[in-house]
Amino acid sequence: MKWLKSLIIAGTLQLLAIAASHAGANLDQIKQSGIFKVGTEGTYAPFTYHDASGALVGFDVEIARAIAERLGVKAQFLEGKWDGLIAGLDANRYDAVINEVGITEARKAKYDFSDPYIASKAVLIVRGDNTDIKGFADLKGKKAAQSLTSNFGKLAETNGAELVGTDGFDQSIQLLLTGRADATINDSLSFLDFKKHKPDANVKIAAQEENADYSGVIVRKGDPELVAAINKALADIKADGTYQKIADTYFGQDVSK
Repeated sequence: MKWLKSLIIAGTLQLLAIAASHAGANLDQIKQSGIFKVGTEGTYAPFTYHDASGALVGFDVEIARAIAERLGVKAQFLEGKWDGLIAGLDANRYDAVINEVGITEARKAKYDFSDPYIASKAVLIVRGDNTDIKGFADLKGKKAAQSLTSNFGKLAETNGAELVGTDGFDQSIQLLLTGRADATINDSLSFLDFKKHKPDANVKIAAQEENADYSGVIVRKGDPELVAAINKALADIKADGTYQKIADTYFGQDVSK
């Protein structure tokens, strides 16, 4: 049976050799081509969208460009609808997706993620002159403007609020401003984007959940060298102030934690 043992060992060594030869292949290809191909929607402001001139802009777009620069290459954006965006990785359409992709256990089972680069929290928004609602528990008996099927709506209902149905963030804010609702629970990033464009709007954050949802750069599994290079790029842009500059442009503050 020695021959069988030797055959198994030889086969194992061959598989390890093949794996080693493929390790880092994608990163090498990116550097050789000089292009970092990034999948993104292009229709999801303020993260990835087209401005009045038609140029692709947004928080995620600028983060992608900064990562590519640290890799020594240029970012090339390939736009697609959300439903098929991540699947494009499987088809090798691009090297990564940078489009507010939430880091979840289900996705991690099939793909690899970079370190988180942005955090989102549930925030309780009220009018600026409201002194009655200071925390989520104060929603009991109050009207909360919410998308009825959203997790934010469920959170408001759990805290005793009467839900006033809306189509999304913008309508929820309008109901709040016109006094048809007392509060809304919504995404912190949406609120910061709104206040960036309308700093004088009479709304404020009364409370926020401590637990955050994080997004990262998503890539195909099996290329730890690429993940490490992206993580280093993210660390570098945070250290040299690039990240803060981008965050200030779109949100007015650091949104990494």
